[in-house]
Amino acid sequence: MENVSRIVHCEDAVVWLENSPVLEGCSLIASMPDISEFHGHTLEAWKKWFTQTALLVLSRTPDEGVTVFYQSDIKVDGVWVDKGYLCQKAAEAIGHELLWHKIVCRINPGKISFGRPSYTHILCFSKGVRLHDLGHSTADVIPETGEKTWERGMGLEACLMIGKFIAEHTKTKTLVHPFCGQGAMLAVANGLGLSGVGIERSPKRAELARTLGVNEEWKKFLKT
Repeated sequence: MENVSRIVHCEDAVVWLENSPVLEGCSLIASMPDISEFHGHTLEAWKKWFTQTALLVLSRTPDEGVTVFYQSDIKVDGVWVDKGYLCQKAAEAIGHELLWHKIVCRINPGKISFGRPSYTHILCFSKGVRLHDLGHSTADVIPETGEKTWERGMGLEACLMIGKFIAEHTKTKTLVHPFCGQGAMLAVANGLGLSGVGIERSPKRAELARTLGVNEEWKKFLKT
């Protein structure tokens, strides 16, 4: 599409955000890493990092934008860690309100999962955006994540829902995605007419995120 761009920075997303001002004209989405990617960290140390990073992401979102978190809970040493709660703690601390909280099923409802919960949270916060027209509400439970480009990536259904919401309910024209992985969300955003900025520390994943295109099957969904 005309005037749609994609830039992917290969660097630490936290450092990039710390060195950035409020990202005017942008909405942000983050899927932050869990404790399995932090060798040697205690659970409490990781929870503190997670909450501080969520607050950092929120702090770089302008009033006219939204912040979306895509996070799956974890179970550590017999304890359930609710990442949705951690995101809400950060948002409350900085004065951002929860616009919606959706659940994406990772496996079929009614099935038992081991090690990780069978669903993922998608939470949307904003300081200035408000949703007054209930006629534009969408489903709170998404039955499946959709096709993925890699195991830890976001599925097509989730990407589409988030991208369409930003395109239709905010004035922002650019989606900024710290911890962007292989860039599925960036590719879908471009397909919906939004520019994308990704930040990914892995050189291999960053390169994929720069070039990932929307295949023919995805294009069909983008048109619906």
